[in-house]
Amino acid sequence: MIFPEYKKLDLSNIALDILSYWDKNDIFKKSVSNAEGKTPYIFYEGPPSANGLPGIHHVLARTIKDIFLRYKTMKGYQVKRKAGWDTHGLPVELDVENSLGISKEDIGNKISIEDYNNSCKEAVMKYTDIWNDLTKKMGYWVDMEDPYITYESKYMESVWWLIKQIYNKDLMYKGYTVQPYSPKAGTAISSHELNQPGTYQDMTDTSVTAQFKIIDQNLPDFLDNGEDIYLLAWTTTPWTLPSNTALTVGSKIEYTLIKTFNQYTYKPIQVILATDLIHKLFLGDYFEINSESELLEFESNSKEIPFYISNKFLGKDLLDIKYEQLLKYALPAENPENAFRIIHGDFVTTSDGTGIVHTAPTFGADDALVAKQAKPQIPPMLVKDKNGDLVPLVDLQGRFISDMKELS
Repeated sequence: MIFPEYKKLDLSNIALDILSYWDKNDIFKKSVSNAEGKTPYIFYEGPPSANGLPGIHHVLARTIKDIFLRYKTMKGYQVKRKAGWDTHGLPVELDVENSLGISKEDIGNKISIEDYNNSCKEAVMKYTDIWNDLTKKMGYWVDMEDPYITYESKYMESVWWLIKQIYNKDLMYKGYTVQPYSPKAGTAISSHELNQPGTYQDMTDTSVTAQFKIIDQNLPDFLDNGEDIYLLAWTTTPWTLPSNTALTVGSKIEYTLIKTFNQYTYKPIQVILATDLIHKLFLGDYFEINSESELLEFESNSKEIPFYISNKFLGKDLLDIKYEQLLKYALPAENPENAFRIIHGDFVTTSDGTGIVHTAPTFGADDALVAKQAKPQIPPMLVKDKNGDLVPLVDLQGRFISDMKELS
């Protein structure tokens, strides 16, 4: 091949010349057919969804893919490249429902399932021509003439076949995971969907510090003084407190036992929190004293409340101590005897709160992870509904289950 000489560099025209040469001489197809009989290197593109316009990130990702495929071709492999279209997803459904002026509840009533599916199939292929044009212009070699389409029965049945093979090999197991959920759509939400414009909004919400009463009969000596002791745990999601099944501490964090008085009832109380956070919680009307005997001088009508630092210890000294369930709506349906213990978590810090983290494995990914890592595992607050199915204590609409008789 004789390469042309360019007097003036014009990258756009150079690209057009190369694309024209590839197209005229069918270079992509020849790169595959000329390697017939050689070791195959099979490529199925992680498919884009044509219900949205392509962006620069698609160009970058496809360029990286193309580099590997051209390299393998040059190394002597037969590289068949199959394009595809991703046709499932919540954005497609919501777009169709908005355009038709319907909701999920209307499917099968105001519109047939068949018509709804057809509308989705039409919407999801809306920008196919633009995608095909971009694919050609950027020089991305992939077979767009015979793509796999995820809404076709052949594709879906192949996925179910693969799942069956995994199941037959005992490689599939039942477990739990924390997923963002859309009550309106009735489905989990992907990370891509969470990054859609308007999904995240700044909000001001209530945070609370809850008291959890220690009930362990075998306390270490530094806590065994015959009086009630409470663990202070801070949370910005108080609606998850009914689903609390553990408290998480940092094993290397220093904690303090404080003797003081309840600021509402003025009764004596002992509490545990991280040493570094004492003066963030005990401020305002509270003042530190140097002798425990000074507590005897406190009077309930006093404007200032004394507190005394009784003892200090590390988080590892608190592990596996049991505490009283905060809100006794229901017990976990599975292994409730392993719940309501203090466990370790690497994510615990002393930058905010109390250094003791309220842990609800059904509503936080970090919570679920440390609960699984605990020995024995901390059970999530899953309860049985009237059908015998395990569900979170908060129902799918974000409301607390009101009929506690249904729970077991």
